[in-house]
Amino acid sequence: MSLSLRLAVPEDLPALRDLMNASIAELLKPFLPPDAVTASFDIMGLDSQLVADGTYFVVEDDGALAGCGGWSRRATLFGGDHSAGRDAALLDPARDPARVRAMYTHPDHVRKGVGRMILDACEAAAADEGFVRAEMAATLAGEPLYRACGYQEIEKFTAPTSAGIEVPLVRMGKTLAVMAQ
Repeated sequence: MSLSLRLAVPEDLPALRDLMNASIAELLKPFLPPDAVTASFDIMGLDSQLVADGTYFVVEDDGALAGCGGWSRRATLFGGDHSAGRDAALLDPARDPARVRAMYTHPDHVRKGVGRMILDACEAAAADEGFVRAEMAATLAGEPLYRACGYQEIEKFTAPTSAGIEVPLVRMGKTLAVMAQ
């Protein structure tokens, strides 16, 4: 296993969608009933703005896509291109937390350091832009990783879907390490 990290490019979008779909379909199963897993596709998925902003990473394992995730300087906390309630307003690093966004690991690559590698890159990049804090909307499947990486629960909430099913999420946050200049 040889993991490598790079920024996503527009040509990655189809493969990213496939990875996200596999991740949502498989990794949420132990945490949600089948109808809630299906409904999760309404509120999760690819946000191509992250790729356009140059804040979205992919991890490859010997050339195969193993995971993806990013951070944002924009107000949207979660959701894909198709999700309602998106807000492209730019955040102020002096007062707003950066957003950790759209973290997905391929089911064949869980518990191999993929998520931690992406999260470390996101935190470093956000700190480099002056953000001192990061927040995310974690799935129940991702919450253990984020806790292990120092994120703390801010609040539990649910996101409504078009099927009328509320998908549980956890807003989490962390103070970022500020590197000496």
